[in-house]
Amino acid sequence: MSLSEWLTFKRNTTLEKNIREVDVQVPEGLWIKCNKCNLLMYYKTLEKNLKVCPKCDHHFATTSQDRIEQLIDNNTWQPINDYLTSTDPLGFSDRKLYSKRLEDMRNQTGLFDAVQTGIGQIFNIPIALGIMDFRFMGGSMGSVVGEKLTRLIEKATIDKIAVIIICASGGARMQEGMLSLMQMAKVSSALQKHQQEQLPYFPVLTSPTTGGVTASFAMLGDLIIAEPNALIAFAGRRVIEQTIKEDLPDNFQTSEYLFKHGFIDLIISRVDLKIKLHQILSFYYNS
Repeated sequence: MSLSEWLTFKRNTTLEKNIREVDVQVPEGLWIKCNKCNLLMYYKTLEKNLKVCPKCDHHFATTSQDRIEQLIDNNTWQPINDYLTSTDPLGFSDRKLYSKRLEDMRNQTGLFDAVQTGIGQIFNIPIALGIMDFRFMGGSMGSVVGEKLTRLIEKATIDKIAVIIICASGGARMQEGMLSLMQMAKVSSALQKHQQEQLPYFPVLTSPTTGGVTASFAMLGDLIIAEPNALIAFAGRRVIEQTIKEDLPDNFQTSEYLFKHGFIDLIISRVDLKIKLHQILSFYYNS
């Protein structure tokens, strides 16, 4: 080893030692690592890109309020039935009372239930928008979710505007039993009347969209849209494999697999969603 190489080695070794000895305090929420490609980035960089990894296009989980800000024109959002809340008609209890679970969810998320609904504009085109929020009991569909979406669709039918529902759900809410399953038929019926008026409806399937939501309004759109690599399913992999006694492909419940096999029509990145929705809406209203 030459003298210059030895000096370089010594300097780098000393620098690494000093760095290890310094207690660096990184502020919480400043950095975030992508779960898919391990890219380390500023959280503000991720937020600026609508919580989509700029390197691998991995879509991070996001909130219903974020969705409103991403899709709806400024100062045009008008919420509908914001304060509608579930009761506990069955007196259900598992690890805690259902009524207490609802209260905890409201305090944690600031929401009254698992969906926000309202009227807004996408590049000046009026739409009725429902956004499911997975943070609230896994986006489960109970009586309030079904009622809010039904009222939204009925208003859109009266106002002659398109309906868009951002789906994110673990399925029907077991704590409300049969009442939650009835919401599948109720929302689907409202969509049928909306369609009879020749008005468009577009579901946007995000990760995850499963259970009774997939079995009803998530698959009833004029165009069914999904985010990249979203988990879309009715039942879980293990249940299906045990039922049909066969192994399934690793990606069989992803939006890409479903697109290939004709279950969905478009895969659109969250970054492009507002522009693409505007193009689709323009086609419908100008045709």
